Amino acid sequence: MRAAFFPRMVRMLAAWTLVGLFFFPIYYWTSVAFRDGKDIFARPPILFNFTPTLDNFQKVFGITFAESGAVAVTPGGGNFYMGPRLWDSIVIATGSTALALIIATLAAYALSRMQFKGRHQFVGWVLSTRMMPPVAVAIPMFFIYKTLGLLDTYLGMILIHTLMNLPLAVLLMKSFFDDIPAEIDESAVVDGASRWTIFRRLVLPMARGGIAATAVLCFIFSWTEFLFALTLTQTGIKTVPVVSTTFVTSVGTAWGNMAALGAAAIVPAFIFVLAVQKHLVRGLTMGSLKQ
Repeated sequence: MRAAFFPRMVRMLAAWTLVGLFFFPIYYWTSVAFRDGKDIFARPPILFNFTPTLDNFQKVFGITFAESGAVAVTPGGGNFYMGPRLWDSIVIATGSTALALIIATLAAYALSRMQFKGRHQFVGWVLSTRMMPPVAVAIPMFFIYKTLGLLDTYLGMILIHTLMNLPLAVLLMKSFFDDIPAEIDESAVVDGASRWTIFRRLVLPMARGGIAATAVLCFIFSWTEFLFALTLTQTGIKTVPVVSTTFVTSVGTAWGNMAALGAAAIVPAFIFVLAVQKHLVRGLTMGSLKQ
């Protein structure tokens, strides 16, 4: 027992140290959102001993806190107003994730279960499209969107983020479907089930973990995407990564305001991961990319 206790303690200490190293930047960035200017730029840096303030959130989201405890939102009440921008990111990330999952699950199931000529080559082509740098197609997409009238629209941003996430989503979902025994499909066919019934009632429920893992990755990639959001939007729609650049002004960078927006932007992603966490761990441990 004593011989096993020491190695276990060392592993636990190493694990907590690693977790601390990963979470410390998140803590520090979030704490900056609750500091005033003198605490942000204090030397040496203040880690814990500072007076919290909500001024940064008031300036960014127009939130005012009355002495009675009432909370009011006044658009434009601060130097910046980022409430609609946060909503833009939520709509685009959620819509593109849902659309990518619908298309990817259908395509991945076909690639996993159906035999047709050029199937393996098609999988390789799907992977190759993910390797293309976005900057190579940003300008052509701008002119295409301008011609179709999709600039500065939710539909346009959802479509481009869906196209961006589809290759990865298809490959991930294919690997998860490959892990589900094909004998299940064959037995259901013998019992008279159609291909659609097999997919909807048997295979899809068994791949819930993979769907959750794919959904999280698609959501995060869409949430943090910058280039297409910058190129294909003008004034009507702006995502959080794009509007964060507005905090860099001629008189300096508003670090407190930027940190407030960043802290608020973490919340929707955290809620999304929390909603699918039941299936996420299993999904992350299922399968591997294979053809």
